[in-house]
Amino acid sequence: MTANRKTPDTLLAQLGHFLDGETGGLVPPFQPATTFARHEDYAPISPQHIYSRDDNSLFRLAESVIAQLEHAEDALVWPSGLAALSTLVSALGPSRPIFVQRGIYYGVTVWTRRHCERMGMQLIEFDGQDPETLAELAEAHKPALIWIETPSNPWIRTVDIARTAAIADAHQSLLVVDSTAATPIHSQPLDLGAHIVMHSATKSLNGHSDVLAGVLAVRDASLPIWQDVKQDRHDAGAVLGGFEAWLLLRGMRTLGVRVRAASANAARIARFLADHSAVETVRYPGLPEDPDHELATRQMQGGFGSLLSFDVRGGRERALAVAGRLRTIIRATSLGGVETLIEHRHTIEAGDTGVPENLLRLAVGIESADDLIADLDQALS
Repeated sequence: MTANRKTPDTLLAQLGHFLDGETGGLVPPFQPATTFARHEDYAPISPQHIYSRDDNSLFRLAESVIAQLEHAEDALVWPSGLAALSTLVSALGPSRPIFVQRGIYYGVTVWTRRHCERMGMQLIEFDGQDPETLAELAEAHKPALIWIETPSNPWIRTVDIARTAAIADAHQSLLVVDSTAATPIHSQPLDLGAHIVMHSATKSLNGHSDVLAGVLAVRDASLPIWQDVKQDRHDAGAVLGGFEAWLLLRGMRTLGVRVRAASANAARIARFLADHSAVETVRYPGLPEDPDHELATRQMQGGFGSLLSFDVRGGRERALAVAGRLRTIIRATSLGGVETLIEHRHTIEAGDTGVPENLLRLAVGIESADDLIADLDQALS
C-alpha cells in the first residue's frame, strides 16, 4: 500500500482525513442551502458553491471517497441506483444495441426492457456464465454497453469480469459492473478491466436502511460517455440531497467492519443451510462446492459477500411457511443493511425471470450468527 493510497478502513474511518476547517469538527457539517450568495462585484463567495445542483460539499466528499475505494478517476452519486443506470443508458443513444446479463436485479431487467422498447433500442439478454456465446453475440451485434452484475441477485452467480472486459474491449463496448453485492471491500472491478462500476448505495455502502442512493465510478474520466453522463446529471438535476449524502457518509465510515462481519455470518449460515435436510440448494460462492467458488476466490478478496439464496424442499407453500415462522430474521425487501432480511423472491419477480417458487433470498446482517442459525433451524424444522 503506497503512502498516497490508504487502506479502505483508514480511508473510511477518517473520510479522507476530513476536518471541518471552521470548527475543527470530525464530522462533515450539513449545509441545506440550495443557493449561495455573491460579493458586491458578483463574484461567488465560494467558487465551489453556486447552486446546489452540483455544488454540494457532502456529495463531493462521498464521491471522492468512493472513487478512492474503487481505484477510479471519478465518481458520481444519484438519488438511486436506477437513476444512475437510466442516466447512463439514456446517454448512449439508440444507435447500437445494449447487452444485459440475465438473472440479475429485477429492477434493472424491467427498466432496460421498457426503456429499449420505448426508444426502439435493441436489447440482448445473455448468460453471464457463457463467455463464448457472449463473444459471438458481441461480434455479431457490436453492443454499445455490456452490463453485468456479480455476484448476481438472486441467483448469486459470479461473472468473470476480466474475461468479459476483454470481450468488451475487442468491440469498443462499455463494460459496466454492478458490484452492489460484492462492495468495494470484496472486489475492485475497475482493476479487472471494467470501464464503470455501479452500486446501489442504498445497500451496503450506506448499510443502515435509511437512504436511497446510487453511484457510478469510472476508470477513465476522459471517456466521452462519462462527460455526457456528468452533464446530463447536472442538467436534469438528478442529484442526491444534502442530508441523504450526509447519511451516506455516516454509514460508509463502518463499511469495512460491517461487510466483513456480514460476510462471515453469511459463510456460516450457507454451510448450515447446505447441510440441512429441508434445503434443496444453496447459492453462495463461499461454499467450496458452489460452481463459482474458484472464480470468486480469484476475483474477490476477504470474503464472498452477505447475499445468498436457497431453495426449500416442498415447493412454494413450504418456502412461504418457513419465511413466515422466522422470528429474528425480518421479512423485507433489500440487502446490505445491519439487519438480516429474508425475501420470497418469486413474489416480487413473478413473471418471466425464472426464479424458483421455493427460493428464499437471505441478506445477512451483523447480528449473532448463532441467533440467525437458530432462527432458521426452528423455521425449517
